[in-house]
Amino acid sequence: MISQVFILSSKGDHLIYKDFRGEADKDAISVFYEMVTALSGDQPPVVMSHKDLHFIHVKQGGLYWVASMKINASPFTIIEFLNRLAALTKDYCGSLSEKSVRMNFTLIYELLDEMVDYGYIQTTSTDILKNFIQTEAVSSKPFSLFDLSNVGLFGAETQQSKVAPSAAASRPIMSHHSEQGGKNEIFVDVVERLSVVIGSNGVLMKADVEGEIRVKCFLPTCSEMRIGLNEEFSIGKSQLRGYGTSVHVDECSFHQSVKLDEFDTYRILKVCPSQGEQTLMQYQLSDELPCAPPFRLFPTVEKDYGSRLLIFLKLRCDLPPKSTAINVSVTVPVPKGSLSLSQELSSPEQTAELQLKHKAVLWSIPRFHGGSQLSALFKVEVPGLSSASFLEVGPVSLSFELPKQTCTGLQIRFLRLSPTQQGLSQRWVRYVTHSDSYTIRI
Repeated sequence: MISQVFILSSKGDHLIYKDFRGEADKDAISVFYEMVTALSGDQPPVVMSHKDLHFIHVKQGGLYWVASMKINASPFTIIEFLNRLAALTKDYCGSLSEKSVRMNFTLIYELLDEMVDYGYIQTTSTDILKNFIQTEAVSSKPFSLFDLSNVGLFGAETQQSKVAPSAAASRPIMSHHSEQGGKNEIFVDVVERLSVVIGSNGVLMKADVEGEIRVKCFLPTCSEMRIGLNEEFSIGKSQLRGYGTSVHVDECSFHQSVKLDEFDTYRILKVCPSQGEQTLMQYQLSDELPCAPPFRLFPTVEKDYGSRLLIFLKLRCDLPPKSTAINVSVTVPVPKGSLSLSQELSSPEQTAELQLKHKAVLWSIPRFHGGSQLSALFKVEVPGLSSASFLEVGPVSLSFELPKQTCTGLQIRFLRLSPTQQGLSQRWVRYVTHSDSYTIRI
């Protein structure tokens, strides 16, 4: 039984506030924000209590989505409700950000009125809610590939495939007056997150991949969609059945709406998609990569004259020659007493800066072509430089984005709709890999 629902910005601004039962004061918003900001670390507990009031929250799109209650309700139910509220806000508003929430507060209040009645959750189904929601969404801004708040990248322009408008899939699902409101489109994204640890000797110590297949549907009616995966797709220790290129994962889970009667034999997912965004399949691969890690680092750290520390880095991109990594950032921790930085970079597009707050050097590379190598020489002024200072250098961490790449090799063979949609129906498939944690010891 929910007493209040409110949405706060990362700075604590009140964006949405809905009191369903009148059991708690509006001061609960300030109490919650003080509790969240007073905690150390980036991951505060999901469930917190103050006197007889319980707070459950999730953080999505840089916003706090919070529910308060007087009784001990099931936290998993409330967490699922808040995640669903955030997903519906993204579907109906087009994007999930502070600006979109501010511009569409009337629509969000209407959603809450239909979803919750006197603190009791009624429905979170898009198909049911679309019959009652009348408010037209206001689009906040075009979608940008370089905005990583929405990792799915539905319909985004990539460096190698500019076939869909950049804002194609960030529009509201119920848009009657926009330029793209009449298009029948469906977007399928294969998104993978890569976690790697490479030892100082260059040996791969850990490699994990977490992936998912997401669908965002703008089709008014679709009785069934069939998604064909690689024929040689194996899960766990199951044997491969043919001679094609194999794709292996350790674990795999599916959305409850996915029908799997053709999956074991033909590797086909069947689903009746509703308008909006859904995650149809999640999978994981641990301690094994079918391909080489995308980046290798060759570091050299030595003492220069006086109190200057020299850090020379050679970074090699082991992607295929026609592939490109974008938004590559290399973070190198440096001794705590570091004061200044001078650098020599191998190309003018690169930048580097000393972040005094984090005591690290940030090396930014906008675009990195496969098969190439870049270098950087950093001269760091460290008063009182000693042999112990060298122990504070590293490990190096990388963040990057790989358009049109999947580490597991998972591919979409086909995407078929039935019945055939009347008029022009467009289907888009995207692949992207993000770095979740990419660490190289030096």
